[in-house]
Parts: sequence; structure tokens; C-alpha cells
Amino acid sequence: MFVKSIVSAFALTVAMTGVAAAQQAAAAAPTRIQQFQAWGAYSYKSGASTVCYVLSVPTAKQPASVDHGDNFFIVSQRPGQNISYEPQAMMGYTLQENSKVNVVIDNKTFVMFTKDKAAWVENAAQEPALVAAMKTGHSMTVNAVSRKGTGTSYSYSLSGISAALKQIESCK
Repeated sequence: MFVKSIVSAFALTVAMTGVAAAQQAAAAAPTRIQQFQAWGAYSYKSGASTVCYVLSVPTAKQPASVDHGDNFFIVSQRPGQNISYEPQAMMGYTLQENSKVNVVIDNKTFVMFTKDKAAWVENAAQEPALVAAMKTGHSMTVNAVSRKGTGTSYSYSLSGISAALKQIESCK
């Protein structure tokens, strides 16, 4: 199940990077570097550069009565594109157009904008604060609204996030 989820996450990541990058990355499947409790560290080649990321799946999904598909929370490191620790929520369904995703860590909320099945931090200057909160936080909840208008909520464990991020710190 977890391997299926990782393959799905990679496919979604590739889909979000564009057709040219997808053609290059499709030849190189992601490699799991190491698992750190709830978070795995991965890498794959994209052209001449390496993309590294950490990924986790929800420990709980609400409401229980709907099909959520495969959901992930990812933090990417793309040195060749000068992207350092970019958080992203990836859903197994299309998000409501012009909706926001709220990431709540302990009592601090970070707002993400949505496109199709993914969400990114609305204010890029807040990305380091979100990552820092993930490293020191106790619990993380991701709240979203599906295209059909269904409110959803996902709980993530933050156990292992600091070690996983440290593993991809020197991604090259």
C-alpha cells in the first residue's frame, strides 16, 4: 500500500512539473533514500539535476464516508531550480476552484492556494516558517474543499520530519 502511494505521489509530482520534465523524469523512477518514522526521503533525476523530497501520508482522513484517493504532503528540494524546501499538499481528487487549503500546525495556520489536485503556500515568504513549524510541531492538519464542495481534513504525523529534511539538505 505504501509503495503504491509513493508511486502515485511520484506520478503526481511528475505531472505537476510539466510535460518536458515529465518525459525526462519518467525514465528515472524515484529512489527511496531512507524512511524516518512517518516521513520518507526520496530523490529522482530531472534532466541534469536531482530533485529530492520528503513525503508522508495522512494518519487519519475525514469525513470517513468519502473516497479521498491518495493524499500526500511533500517538501521538495530542487537545487537546479534554486528551490529549497517547497511544501506542497497533493490530493487524490480535484480541489474546488479558487479555494484555499489550510495547514494547521499546533495552533498556527498557513494558507495554500490550489490548482487542480495540488496546493502550495500562498505567500512564498511563509514557506520557511511552515517548514520550521513542521520541525518543531506536534501535530499537523490539512483542511481542503473538493471540487464537489466536500470539506476534508487530514491528520499527519510530524515524527521523523526533521531527520528526513536533514537527509535531503545536501541534495545535488
